[in-house]
Amino acid sequence: MSTCTKAENHSHTHGPNCGHEAVIHKDHVDYLHDGHAHREHDGHYDECTTCTCECCEDCLCVTCTCENCNCDQCNHASCECENCACECCDNCACEDCSCKHCEHAA
Repeated sequence: MSTCTKAENHSHTHGPNCGHEAVIHKDHVDYLHDGHAHREHDGHYDECTTCTCECCEDCLCVTCTCENCNCDQCNHASCECENCACECCDNCACEDCSCKHCEHAA
């Protein structure tokens, strides 16, 4: 994420059981909230990135399903680790992942 775009204030802190879906997106967790995604940043929440490829219309990088996506913030590679059943490298939380595409691979 290149710019800091603060999200609106919340009456709660995002986290487990906050009522918003949490999705791993590269090096952070996004919380899906009313059609957009929030990520924690320096003590506040920022709006997370929107896909920049020409075939998407305001889709979020964390939820983009465009087959021909060329946005560098989206990662649609399928996890190749035989130890887990993750569909997408951005959502892989496997501790011993061996997939070369996953951001956390060893």
